[in-house]
Order: sequence, then C-alpha cells, then structure tokens
Amino acid sequence: DEGVKCWGGNRYGQTNVPASATNVIAVAAGSDHSLAVRRDGSVIAWGKNWDRQTNVPPSATNVVAVAAGWAHSMALRSDGSVIAWGNNDYGQASVSFLASQVISIAAGYYHNLALRADGSVVSWGYQTTVPTSATNVVGIAAGWGHSLALRADGTIVSWGDNTYGQATVPAAATNIVNISAGWYHSIALRADGNIFVWGKTN
Repeated sequence: DEGVKCWGGNRYGQTNVPASATNVIAVAAGSDHSLAVRRDGSVIAWGKNWDRQTNVPPSATNVVAVAAGWAHSMALRSDGSVIAWGNNDYGQASVSFLASQVISIAAGYYHNLALRADGSVVSWGYQTTVPTSATNVVGIAAGWGHSLALRADGTIVSWGDNTYGQATVPAAATNIVNISAGWYHSIALRADGNIFVWGKTN
C-alpha cells in the first residue's frame, strides 16, 4: 500500500498529504483542497481552509465517498445521507432535504449533485434545476457550472452553463459507460472504448 499521492499546484498545501492519510479508500480534489476517506469511515482534509472547507465536522462518520468543490466539501455516509461544509454563498453547504437514500455525490464550483437509489438526481446550490429527462440515472458529474447525468440506457443528460458548449452532448455519444465534468468541458467513455470530449478543450 503506497497511500495517497498528490501532485500539481501546492500554493495552499493541497498536495502535502498528511501522515494520517492511511488505509484510504476514496479521494477527491477541490480547487485548492483535498479530501480522503479512510477505511474506518473517517474523513481527512487538507489544503486551503479560508472557508473552513477542510474543517471536517464531527458528523462525518461512516463515510463511503467524498466530493470537493471550489471551497466546499461533501461526504456521503453509508446510510445514504449527505453532509456538506465550507463555503455556503449559494447554499451549496446546506444539503437539500431531498438528498436521502443517496448512492453517489458530485461537487461543482458552487453546486452539488446527489444520485438517489431510485435513479433520480437532486441538485442544490447555485445551479439547481434538474431536467425532467434525468431519470434512470446511474452516474453523475459536476463541472464549474454545468452538470451531467448518465442514464441506464447509455445516454447523457446535460444542463447548466453552456458558454463553451460543455452542456451540448454530441450526437455520437451513445452507449456511454462513464462520464466526467471539468471546468468548462465534459468527457464521456463509450462501451467500445471511444472517448468523447466537448466544450472548451484548450
């Protein structure tokens, strides 16, 4: 076990992995901070803390996944509940009451997504309107101001900021098995191994 490895910009110590980051099962990187989940369900956070995004609350126990936004953090507990902390300028650290029975989480710049066990998506913070077509969802991703949802049939639903076309899904993006959202671009992996990238790519 080689533990957690970080690289890149380190202005706020976000790549200085603390010694306590052992037995890690999940990680997440925000704008200037990092999160890790240990096997015992505890969360470790380091890096920029101007908005208390690395002040892990005592309620962050039995955690199975984490997500990091610009200056806020989020954790998914084993009971399907969600905890958020840090910057709350747009309500992104105030978890929606609809976020129950959650199986996956994603954090954008000022917004969050939660995927529920029934295949529905909940969003809160700056960008909150989830399209009615986002049903039977199996995967989610959050960019700076746009969101992606992967449906069980391999299609993608996208919404939010589209300044660079990052929310305009290519017609050829079918039979998708995985998605990811960057600052102003989106990525999808098709079952045949092809990768699609759209939005601002340079």
